[in-house]
Amino acid sequence: MNSMDFANSTHLDGERLARLLRDGMQGWPVGAVTVRVRYSRGADFSGTCFYADRRIFINLGSHLRYPYDMASNLGKVQAVGRRWFRPTYLLRLHNPYELVVFIFMHELYHLLVKLSRRNTRQKESMCDRFAARFVVDRFGARVIDDGGADVPRELWEFQDLDGFVAAAREPAPGKAARRPRRSSRLR
Repeated sequence: MNSMDFANSTHLDGERLARLLRDGMQGWPVGAVTVRVRYSRGADFSGTCFYADRRIFINLGSHLRYPYDMASNLGKVQAVGRRWFRPTYLLRLHNPYELVVFIFMHELYHLLVKLSRRNTRQKESMCDRFAARFVVDRFGARVIDDGGADVPRELWEFQDLDGFVAAAREPAPGKAARRPRRSSRLR
């Protein structure tokens, strides 16, 4: 059962934000999560996930104007000769709620990778794709190239992201659901 300890110190509607973030957690049994939304000290945005106690911090630039074209790691890495590059795809977000939800979903995927007992290194692109899929489906955000043209979905959604973290939906091997332990205190 999921629960969220949520606090928002921005001007955004906290109830609306909490509802959107809970919607994003639907279907992913991550347990008790602590989420803090606050203003950044200058960066456009940032997010952090602390695995041990399932805390997610979302920092939002108060100076941003919308629509906001956020650079992402959605494109597939391509080789040209001996060089590798990733095409630049932008995610056009209409308001700060969409940006906060994107950051949350990105950090949630990091947590799901950890809960799936997968290697947590170098997963930024997967996290971006997971988050982009949610905001595109939920809000109608657009993925565009640097010229403003829509990028076909098959160019950025080409991995089985849910399958990669499917183990997060199951108990760890050898750790079947247990009955709650009784307190060792005398009554």
